[in-house]
Amino acid sequence: MMGRDDIAVGVGGEGGISNDGRIYPHVGGYFPIIDQGMSTIGECRYRQSIPQGSGGRLDINANYGVRREILPQGNRSYSPLQQPTTQQVMIDTISAGPTNVFLVGTHTNFALFLMSNPHLKKNVKHIYIMGGGVRSQNPTGCCPKNDTSCVPRQCGDHGNMFTTYTKNPYAEFNIYGDPFGAYQVFHSGIPITLVPLDATNTIPITESFFKAFEEQQSTYEAQYSFQSLKIARDTWFDDQFYTSYFMWDSFMSGVALSIMRNGQKPNGDNDFAEMEVMNITVVTSNEPYGVHDGSNPFFDGHASPKFDLLKGGVHSGHVQTGFNDSFCVLEGSIKGKCQDGYTKEVQGPDSVAVLVAVKAKPNRNVKSPLDREFFDHFLEVLNRPEHTGHFNFTDQFRHYKEIMYKPDLKHQIRGKPVIFDMDMSPGDFLALLCLLKAPMEAIDLRGILVSGNGWANPATVDVIYDVLHMMGRDDIPVGLGKITALGAPDLGCEYVKAIPHGSGGFLDTDTLFGLARVLPRSPRRYTAENSVKYGAPRDTARPELRQPLAFEVWQHIREELKPTDKITILTNGPLTNIANIILSDTKAESVIEHIFIVGSHLAGGNGDRGNVFTVPSNKFSEFNFFLDPQAAKAVVESGLDITLIPLRAQRQVDSFKEVTRSLCTAEKTPESLFAYQLLLSMQKLQKNNQAYHHIVSWFYRFYIQTAIMGKTTLDSVVIHTVSK
Repeated sequence: MMGRDDIAVGVGGEGGISNDGRIYPHVGGYFPIIDQGMSTIGECRYRQSIPQGSGGRLDINANYGVRREILPQGNRSYSPLQQPTTQQVMIDTISAGPTNVFLVGTHTNFALFLMSNPHLKKNVKHIYIMGGGVRSQNPTGCCPKNDTSCVPRQCGDHGNMFTTYTKNPYAEFNIYGDPFGAYQVFHSGIPITLVPLDATNTIPITESFFKAFEEQQSTYEAQYSFQSLKIARDTWFDDQFYTSYFMWDSFMSGVALSIMRNGQKPNGDNDFAEMEVMNITVVTSNEPYGVHDGSNPFFDGHASPKFDLLKGGVHSGHVQTGFNDSFCVLEGSIKGKCQDGYTKEVQGPDSVAVLVAVKAKPNRNVKSPLDREFFDHFLEVLNRPEHTGHFNFTDQFRHYKEIMYKPDLKHQIRGKPVIFDMDMSPGDFLALLCLLKAPMEAIDLRGILVSGNGWANPATVDVIYDVLHMMGRDDIPVGLGKITALGAPDLGCEYVKAIPHGSGGFLDTDTLFGLARVLPRSPRRYTAENSVKYGAPRDTARPELRQPLAFEVWQHIREELKPTDKITILTNGPLTNIANIILSDTKAESVIEHIFIVGSHLAGGNGDRGNVFTVPSNKFSEFNFFLDPQAAKAVVESGLDITLIPLRAQRQVDSFKEVTRSLCTAEKTPESLFAYQLLLSMQKLQKNNQAYHHIVSWFYRFYIQTAIMGKTTLDSVVIHTVSK
């Protein structure tokens, strides 16, 4: 949109850190350094504190739905094993000459760069950081005056961890994401300017700024930014948006650019923030130091500490294990005692002199309705005609119209009502195409339920909408299911941690190996739009665009059934949605005729292993059942008619090569070409790279579903039926 396709973008990487502390090239930065092993599979020690669903990663991954509504389609896209890695982009950029670095997230990537490339430190001119809290006092979660019954929450905390303050009231999200990584950056010897919560807490989004922004949207970038801010406000969890939502990354960028324009003076002279030099460090572990309790992989189980860290030093204490760490409980207080990620003001040899923004400057224009100098500058820059965006999506594709393609079913003979439950692995999309190609008088696909705890992030639901749009089936409802396994806490990664983040994992499934970008853009998309009717604190601007939940789609389909109709359910992922339906809807059993389940492993006497290749200690599980064992148990023991298609059956199907050969010679349609490209990509990747050895299991899902539909035969395949 901004005409800057020349700027390199680095994502991930498959490198790792060995048990003895050797850092291999191209570490992907998917995990904090303390938990990084030799793969992209691992725990979520710090990341679990970020909510996964609405108000968390789901909304951020989709930018609340605004991204697909406004942003144009760039010519560049992710391509497996061709995408430049994060480390490579940093090496190439910083090797070219003096570079200023802006850090507006966790510090893992840059810390790994510094640890692996000490010879390039001289080229890093200055580091500007948004994050941390030094002397900050959180203004949110405070009680109204004279309210004696109110219990303050985060009020006065140094940090802003609203999910974890009962264990750690000191940390800010960016630094907490990798405290050891942040420590490496702060102690690198490179000049640092920090814009912490101390400063950002003094520049909340005020009602007057919001109104001024609404009236000043003369560029595409201003429109996109305002719509992003507006949906954040409209979906805010309480009525205190204007006192609890702040200028974070944008304020840091403004302060940094102003310092640079003014010659990067030692006192940090700039137009927008008051500055002060402080001696600080980043807390990476909690006292007492040197007591090994199993929480600290740098020391536990090592004869010599990893990275030659000092025994009994500041890194050798208890490291917070998550949002539910009992060590962090402070008896008699609702606030915790852990300080992991705290940018703490200290004196002595472990301190670093850092230039710190302490307060946003007031507006010098006394006639302006905006009380901060940065507000006027922000709006002026965003609406400046120089270097403005070239187009939005509808201006880029002037013939594009948001038309819903819905078949006329008034006189259509409709076959067996079917619900497809999927977790959005690539094989699921191939199976979906086959279901949509089936004659409606044989199979009537009534709805799609999406598991949010499977092989793709929930925001990938947009790809389902695009496939349905391509096939002219915008009438089919799509329901988003729970993001955690049955009985699992909302925060955490108990089972989904077994799925790789990089190649052969989320990076590929979320993008369909990069092919999701070739699909037409559906008028439907995930949005955070909501209404009071569904429990939201207020109606947003377009509540009719709200994303339905899986259980709501089920209820809608059940209520529209004819008295003699029964539903057949096809499942291709974890059984979370189906278990929730069976356990929550007393009428479900009377209308479900049959459930076909791709999943389970019925280990025979020959000791066949399961396919959870990322958990060596679990020899016999199959991924769909592993990702939600309680749900699988509830469904299998429900008494309903169930057909299991276990691993033994799946492993007998044809190969990638045979199916791609058939597609190559078949009649060409948009969907067959797309399926051919996807299968060919999977075949090549599996053949040529070990990271993709397991993706044949996604092919099984597609093949088995076509068999269920009668496209092929199951005569040669062993299946297991569980009947009443």
